[in-house]
Order: sequence, then structure tokens, then C-alpha cells
Amino acid sequence: MKLSPVSFVFGLIALQFLLPLPTIVNAQQATESCNSTLPLNDLTFNSSLLQCVDAWSAQNYILRYARTVENTWSFILSAPDSSAYIGIGFSTNNQMIGASAVVGWIPSDGGNGQAKPYFLGGQSPGEVIPDQGDLKIVNGSLKIESVSSRLYLSFQLTAELPRQSILYALGPAGFFPSSPDFRLREHRFMTTTTVDYVTGSQSVVKGSPHSKLRKTHGLMNMFGWGILIIIGAIVARHMKQWDPTWFYAHIALQTTGFLIGLTGIICGLVLENRTKANNVSTHKGLGITILVMGILQVLALLARPDKQSKYRKYWNWYHQNIGRVMIILAISNIFYGIHLAKAGSSWNGGYGFAVAVFALAAIALEVRKFLKK
Repeated sequence: MKLSPVSFVFGLIALQFLLPLPTIVNAQQATESCNSTLPLNDLTFNSSLLQCVDAWSAQNYILRYARTVENTWSFILSAPDSSAYIGIGFSTNNQMIGASAVVGWIPSDGGNGQAKPYFLGGQSPGEVIPDQGDLKIVNGSLKIESVSSRLYLSFQLTAELPRQSILYALGPAGFFPSSPDFRLREHRFMTTTTVDYVTGSQSVVKGSPHSKLRKTHGLMNMFGWGILIIIGAIVARHMKQWDPTWFYAHIALQTTGFLIGLTGIICGLVLENRTKANNVSTHKGLGITILVMGILQVLALLARPDKQSKYRKYWNWYHQNIGRVMIILAISNIFYGIHLAKAGSSWNGGYGFAVAVFALAAIALEVRKFLKK
């Protein structure tokens, strides 16, 4: 059957109008507000008591809650079904680490939906532990269902007053936790809010007031003491054939590393004062020791004897060995700081990779030096 040009053109125009319609309908169905009627019929509590909060506007998360029985709070979190898990966490300090959460998902292949409590022990997937946490969930109340392209995660908590710091998360598209470990992958998006359960008012937490200072402290120390100082030491030991370039490069690297590291230590002292942390005495002591060694190295440069002096060999022994001890302490303290901050495997892995590269380069250069001798 042949189509005339006119019929073909009209067919294309018709397709332009017809094809987008399912998408538009789905988008309308997936959008919800606090004025929308709750489309759930099999609830075990009176939904008319629920207060409603536009919890996360960017992702159209709607939270409904109420104290339906004495010391029993009912929650319903709804969100568009974007083929990903949705989660709500309750924190004591606006932070993910240490919080307890409820996470739910419905596989896009039509499998059964599942909802589980999780303990957020850290930022890496291995530290997010299923069926753990301190939320007292009423037996049989935790479930998730899909209605009109939206997910509805409902549960009840036994508490006099639930924690007001609430975290919301949206998982990676197309990933669903599975048996036996039900491990979560890192969320795509997350936000933190505080809710007044009495008034229903909510405010978005921009982030921990000390998170930027903590990150600056870590990055400065890592880059100053843990990277530049090491590069400067390698230059001094293995690049002396390029005299006097190696000397000026060594001085520039060590001075820059010292100043950046000094800034990092000052940030750490300010951070300790603001957070009143009581578990950082060892970390602080090592940091001050490294700083003192760095100052001694700078002073040693000013007192460096001439090459012809009989004291030069003692000065070299002192300068080189103090530098080695300082580098070992710096690397150790950086890893210890990552542990204290519970920064996760990404920080350990990133800095561990850098240290491994430096170690392999130093070994290769030592072998080359030995063979030359």
C-alpha cells in the first residue's frame, strides 16, 4: 500500500500530538502536593489526622505524619516512582553518619516492593547496615506501595517525640537492593531538614556549620604534609644531578607544604574549639609534633653549614632523618584523621592511592640509585 505525500505529512503531524500524551499523563499523575487526596485505602490509622509537609520540593517528596496513638507516630513519605529507592532518616545532629533510616523500593520489573530499616554508620555502602538502627518501628507497619506512578512508604514509630532532624535520599536509577545483604548504593541526591512536629513548619539545613572547616582541615593537611613534603623529599634525594635546580625546587616544595600544612593545623585547632571534640587528643598531639618538626626543619635550613664544614655530615643526618620521621607521622596521622572523621572509603582510597604511587616511585628510584653505584 502506497501513501501519498499529503497522507504522509498528516501522519507525521498526528504522531507529534499523539506520542507525548502518555508522558504528560504520567507526569501529572506523579506530581503531588499537600492538597492532594491521599490515595491509600488500607491504612491501619486515621489518615485525616495526618499533617502534611512539602518535604523536598526539588524531588516532590511529601511527608505526612501524626501522633495517632499515645507515643505512636505514623508517617507516610510519598515520592515519584523514578525506578530508585527512596529513604527517610532521623538524625540527632543533622548528619547522615550515626542516623537511623527507613528505605523502600519497588523493582521496575514488577517484583515485590520491600522496605527496611538501616543504620547509617558511615558514607560507604558497607557502613550502611540493613535491619539495624535505633528506630522503634511498630511490627507490621513498615511497607511500600506504588499508586499512580508514586511510591508511598509508610511506617509507625514508638517515640514520645521523633527526632526533628530528618534526612531524605533518592537512590541511583535502576538499582534495587537485593538479598542476601540488601546493600544500598550511594544516593544520587540527599537533603536535610528540621521539622517542628507541632506546627508543621520545616526548614532546610544547608549543611553542618563545621563541615566545610572539617573538610578544609583534612585537605590542607593531606596536601601540605602528606603530598608536597613527600615530593620535596624525593626531589632532594634523587634529583641532585640537576644542581642547583633541585635545591630551589626542594625549598619551594617544602616551604609551600609547610605553609599549607600550618594552615590545616590552625583549621584543626579552630574546629576542636568549636565542636568541643573530646576524642582527638592523639590526633592533635601528633599534629603538633609534626608542626614542631616542620619548624625545626625550617630553622635547620637557616643554620645549614657549608659543604666543606666538618659539621655538614651531622647536619645532613639530622635533616634527613627528622624529615623521614615527620613524613611517617604525617601519613599515619592523615589516615587516623580520616578514621576519626568517619569520612569513608573514598578518602582512604584516594589518599592511599597517592601514598602507594609515592612509595613505588621512591622504591624505583632507590633501585636505580643502587644500580648506578
